[in-house]
Amino acid sequence: MPKIKYIEHSGKEHEVEVPLGWSVMEGAVKNLIPGIDADCGGACACATCHVYVEPGWQGKLPPKSDMEETMLDFAQELQPNSRLSCQIKVVPELDGLVVRTPKSQH
Repeated sequence: MPKIKYIEHSGKEHEVEVPLGWSVMEGAVKNLIPGIDADCGGACACATCHVYVEPGWQGKLPPKSDMEETMLDFAQELQPNSRLSCQIKVVPELDGLVVRTPKSQH
């Protein structure tokens, strides 16, 4: 199983194994990672699973869909590496992925 590292705004790190096919958001919610609330349950209907993807990983992710772009408009502290973790499916190539949660979600 790929390992995903979630880093809270405070710097506290959580590295967990996430099953293939799950989203990065599901991995966070099922492992009780703080800062990813996922209020809509992964339907891409809110921005409470907003994360910052660490440099070097952005090119390994599929491009943002129009729906994700629209929902990101509702996220606070938007940055060029902002993504909705519900829209990132875990595949073998993402083993070692690092995402950070924004201060506004803590």
